[in-house]
Amino acid sequence: MENKNGFLPENYEPPKGESRYMKFQSGTNKFRILSRPIIGWEDWEDKKPLRFKMKEKPEKPIDPKYPIKHFWAMIIWDFTDECIKILEITQITIMQSIAALSNDPEWGTPLQYNIKVEKQGEKLDTKYMVIASPPSELTEKIKDAYNTTPVNLDALYEGEDPFDTSLPNPELSQLPF
Repeated sequence: MENKNGFLPENYEPPKGESRYMKFQSGTNKFRILSRPIIGWEDWEDKKPLRFKMKEKPEKPIDPKYPIKHFWAMIIWDFTDECIKILEITQITIMQSIAALSNDPEWGTPLQYNIKVEKQGEKLDTKYMVIASPPSELTEKIKDAYNTTPVNLDALYEGEDPFDTSLPNPELSQLPF
């Protein structure tokens, strides 16, 4: 069915740009963590992130307008796009909530349950709320995607593409399920 002027089909929406990184959108963001995170420090140069291991934190940022941030990066299943992605978290409130769940003996490792992050507001007025779902088994679809999607998180420290299939994939030898 075409729209009124006949140029595009009725109800047509351009496809979304595909990203291999999950970014929190306004509203509910549901994901399943599939790997232990790598952790470190993130600085920026020429609009590109530079990541450093925990013990290698730079003394000062390259651009003083952008402070160095602590980060976690992990392999996740994005329920919205139904695919494997990397989620990088720099928001301390989200880190604290996931760490609290992880340290709680009734919840334990977040590899065992889905997580929702509710994002409200924008820029400096943004608030995040973390909600854990009851523990559940991974579906075969998620397991298959994980086993067939090479991801090398350590490549982030080198400024390389962690999805480069020529790089080793250490995560596959450490399946959490």
